[in-house]
Amino acid sequence: MKVLIVGSGGREHALAWKLKQSPHVSQLYAAPGNAGIGMIAHCLPIKADDPTGLRDFAGRERIDLTVVGPELPLTLGIADLFRSVGLPVFGPSKAAAAIEGSKAFAKALMLKHGIPTARFELFTDSTSARAYASSLGAPLVVKADGLAAGKGVFVCRSLEEADRAIAVCLEEREFGEAGARVVIEEFLEGEEASCFALTDGEALVSLAAAQDHKRVFDEDQGPNTGGMGAYSPAPAVTEQRAREIVETIMRPTVHAMASEGRPYSGLLYAGLMLTKDGPKVLEFNCRFGDPETQPLLTRLDEDLFPLLLAVARGERLPARVAWKAEAAVCVVLASSGYPGEYRTGLPISGINEAEALKDVVVFHAGTAHKNGQPVTAGGRVLGVTALGPTVNQASACAYQAVEKIHFEGMHFRRDIGRKGGVRDPGFA
Repeated sequence: MKVLIVGSGGREHALAWKLKQSPHVSQLYAAPGNAGIGMIAHCLPIKADDPTGLRDFAGRERIDLTVVGPELPLTLGIADLFRSVGLPVFGPSKAAAAIEGSKAFAKALMLKHGIPTARFELFTDSTSARAYASSLGAPLVVKADGLAAGKGVFVCRSLEEADRAIAVCLEEREFGEAGARVVIEEFLEGEEASCFALTDGEALVSLAAAQDHKRVFDEDQGPNTGGMGAYSPAPAVTEQRAREIVETIMRPTVHAMASEGRPYSGLLYAGLMLTKDGPKVLEFNCRFGDPETQPLLTRLDEDLFPLLLAVARGERLPARVAWKAEAAVCVVLASSGYPGEYRTGLPISGINEAEALKDVVVFHAGTAHKNGQPVTAGGRVLGVTALGPTVNQASACAYQAVEKIHFEGMHFRRDIGRKGGVRDPGFA
């Protein structure tokens, strides 16, 4: 069968890598792809935010399944466009993608349907926002309502920081219309986890949990990024807690979306805080996570293609999904200056040497080819991913591979997996 992957990041490379292994997949395309994806799929000069161009290609080539990686094309309605001409597509409709496209919508949905989340209010003017922040007290969280590439969330440890975050969104309009409204919510204490479920709008099957690392520097310091690394499984999500998350958050959310006339089909991603009062939702995403997909698919112990095709066709999902017993850790290598300004076009060396190590895969994110050599082409450049018997050992293997790779200004966190690894003896 022919498969088209929409997107160009590490998540899309991981999807391509896993789908390429399926005996059902005869041809693999990516739009626009990257240097790594280009080694296993045919990359197309069509941008991810060009739904019409993508639909025309898929129709012309009779693509059997299109897998949409990033959130932007989903919020633009690519899934609706494909379904309107009978093309199977994995991803929610535009109406359902609002669960990520608008934090205000997601919070209102949770409030209405009793899905546990932080107390919040929504604001469009800075004076009212600052007054509420003052009444709430620090620490607190300020979030741009719309899509901001993972950079529109501010965890404010003081009212001065909250004042600055409000100014960035509502006064300076750093995020444009995405920041024209802000959600201000209470700060939740606990451990974070990323949980996932495949759903056709009615039935769902939960996937393994992971933990992301959003801040740019070690020990969760510095500004938020799109993600500096991740590991799976998340030891804090025990079997009992995973069942609780499905029954109190994932299943109720799928039912809530259906009752609102927005049936949800695709991958539902819940970013959670595991508090003393139980798991609570920090945010929902309408697609696979990045970089969580890299360790997740490295651990998946079955064919991904039939799972995604079943969702796209509305066919029966399995009761459970098989996972390798090993842990997986992904360390993101970023450009100097990320998540701010950074240079591109810098030569990358050592990828082959890193992948020569046992159980290591290097997923490309922001890369391109120049004169036959991979070069940097984005803020997050590579995702070095390794398997190991424990989070501790997988992390050690990933960092051993990182040492083989070089590009000018290469930046990475040195503590990816530590929160999970502390449960392993000897984590350093």
